Order: sequence, then C-alpha cells, then structure tokens
Amino acid sequence: MLSLHQSRAAHDEEYEDLLGLWGDLESGLSVLLARPLHVQDFPGKVRQFDQWLQDLVTHDIDAALYLMFQLAATSTVGYSTSHALVCGTLCHIMAREFELPANERNALVRAALTMNIGMTALQDELAGQREPPSSAQKDAIAAHPLRSQDILAQLHITNDLWLDLVGQHHARVSERTPLSQLSPVDRLTRVLGTIDRYAAMISPRKSRAGRSTTDSVRELVGKEVQERDEVGLVLVRTVGLCPPGTFVRLDNGDTAVVLRRSDKANMPVVASLLDRHNNHLSEPQLHQTASGKPRIQSSLARNAVTVELNHRTMVRLGLYAAHRSTHLVTQPAALG
Repeated sequence: MLSLHQSRAAHDEEYEDLLGLWGDLESGLSVLLARPLHVQDFPGKVRQFDQWLQDLVTHDIDAALYLMFQLAATSTVGYSTSHALVCGTLCHIMAREFELPANERNALVRAALTMNIGMTALQDELAGQREPPSSAQKDAIAAHPLRSQDILAQLHITNDLWLDLVGQHHARVSERTPLSQLSPVDRLTRVLGTIDRYAAMISPRKSRAGRSTTDSVRELVGKEVQERDEVGLVLVRTVGLCPPGTFVRLDNGDTAVVLRRSDKANMPVVASLLDRHNNHLSEPQLHQTASGKPRIQSSLARNAVTVELNHRTMVRLGLYAAHRSTHLVTQPAALG
C-alpha cells in the first residue's frame, strides 16, 4: 500500500503529466491545422488527437475544463487552434450528455476540430487585428465552411456526416424544433453552432476582450422561455455558469479562479487569488461556495484579472478540495 507521501508524489507526477499532455495536444493540433496538406495520413492523425482528447477528459473532466479554458485564454499557438480545442472538448462532453450514438459523436467532435481548416491563418490574423474585417476577409469568412469541406475531401476524409457538418457549420437551424426531431446533420449543426458561438464569445481578441462566461451564457440561452436554446441550457447545466478555469468575483470582494464543479449546480469550488483591494494573497484560499459563504457575485473576463497562475498548483489544489468534505479557507502547506 502506498504511504501518504508516496500517494501525494504519485498524484504530483500524474498531474504534472496531465499539464504536459494538454500542452502537447494543443501543439500537435496546431501543426495539423496549419499545414494539413503536408500531413501524412491526415484522417488517422485526427482520430489520434480525438482519442487523446477523450483520454484526457475521461481522466479528470474538471481538470480538463480548467486547463482548456486557461489555455484558450493564454494560448501561444494561435487563436484558431485553441478555439478548435475548446470546441472539440465541449462537443465531446455534450455528446455524452445527449447520449449521441458513436457515429454522430465522432462526426461532431472531428468536425469541431477541423471546421475552420480552410481559414486557419486568417482566423489567427483576425484575432490579432484591431480593425474590423476587410471586404476580402469577409468574403473568405463566408466561403470558409465549403473551403474547409473541400480541403477535408482532398485529405481523404470520406465520412459524409463529418463533411456535411463542416460544410454547414455556420447554418442556423431552428431552435424551436427539439433536437430529437431533427435529422442527424441538423441536430449536430445545432450543437456545434452553439458551442462555436460560446467559445468565440469567451475568447479574447485584439479587437475586443473576451466576455465573461455569464454574459456569454445569457446571450446563448436567451431570456424568454420560447427563445431558450436546448443546447445552451444543457451546456450550462453540464459545465456550469462559471466553469473550471474561469474567473469570478466573490461577495467578500475577492477575485478567485474556479477549480472544480460541485454536486450543487453553479456552486463550484474556487480559490481566492486577490483580496478586495486587488492585493495578491500569500496563498490561494479555497472556498466551497456550495457551503454558503462566500458566494459568487459575478464572473469576470480574463482580461479583467491581472494575475499569473501556476496551473500545476491550481489543478492539485482542486483535486485536494475534491477529496475534502469540510469547508477550507487556506491552502495546506504540503501543497505549496
């Protein structure tokens, strides 16, 4: 049997590997999307990255969400890749929630990873420019779904559902029709479209800051019952109004990062990083918001938070919190 010290060391190594694996997945996907026509066995590579993504999410969904949202906000490989990874991960999670058959799940996730392959460089360029798109850029944006579909066909993708989904991923399918009554391609287009818009809204660009997750959710879900998007509602129920990896303001004035979801909807485990005066805390302070106090007052966009995170420490701290049933206020010294 492992001693406590050995067990902690094993967890340290395990989560150190997890951080590296997410970074490697993002880097590998970047190469795949940047130069697809130079990739040997492109279909096999996409399947490989998909399996890699599945393994990481299965290992620890909360750690996966934390790392994915943090990577998306601070990506060094380019907006297009980080957006593809966020969409692919959320589509995988949503496919499980909707209990999609394997063929639909595979088409959905692989379309999410490759839907913008016809404008990878342009998407990175647009994210980095402050001015609105030029007329030529607007034309390229409008043409990219079919261009992406054509490129995938050239790369020997033969799955019709995957190809059709990429070709119409910007089409708006009526949100009034229940998903169960739609054809597979329209059903998946609804799911992908909602996730695509959500991921785009929370991601910062030079021309605008990323929105807070709460603002993005309000935009997606709608205020009136008849306008509510079935996919948006399930997305919120599953990842939360404030998913792991996003920032929040607490009602005690602290700025905190969300570490893990809890058994109570939208009452996650958080770690305070800054006090009400925006001073750095000497150590992150853990709070189980489901226990009552402090509560989350609002979500924050990434650009509103001036703090650098040690992701290894945050992931380990979240894991520690998940195994504790009592309210914690300080990080244990052993985790420092």
